Amino acid sequence: MTLEKMTSRHQPTPRKRGLRAVGVSVLLVASMALSGCSLLPGEVPATDAAPAATSKAPVKDGAKTPESKAPEEKPAVKVSAAEEMSGKLKATLTTLASTTKAPNREQMMAAMLEAGAVKEKVEVSIDITPTGLAVDAIESATLVGEECVIGQVRGGNVAVTTLPVLASGRCFVGDVH
Repeated sequence: MTLEKMTSRHQPTPRKRGLRAVGVSVLLVASMALSGCSLLPGEVPATDAAPAATSKAPVKDGAKTPESKAPEEKPAVKVSAAEEMSGKLKATLTTLASTTKAPNREQMMAAMLEAGAVKEKVEVSIDITPTGLAVDAIESATLVGEECVIGQVRGGNVAVTTLPVLASGRCFVGDVH
């Protein structure tokens, strides 16, 4: 066998390789487009389940049918102390943010105390950088049980979240109190 015969044997030409690459790319894009938002995390839409089919069995006198039962009351959802504090903090920070878009440390501390935080457990970030500039956002946090309730005001917008306590037993890294 000569070298020419060996190289021509079932070797894809560069053009065929290019077509294969384009085909694979098109399939990849099409599969991503078809999966759409299902790949993104988020809430699953609630669907109304169809009632199960019931058999038409004879009913004895005095027996209630499933349709005649009173709807069961759902038990009240118990709110944790951290969730309760989150709601109160969001309300006080929203009130504060409506009066000033960039509150200072004292205003953040007052909002935390108004929400019900214990002064000794409150941490507030700096309001002026070491170079003397105003910060973009100011944050405050308080320890509630085994969680930290953290509030932030940035440009008049309020964000409140609950996070786990750090290994140091504090909510913020560093020594800002």
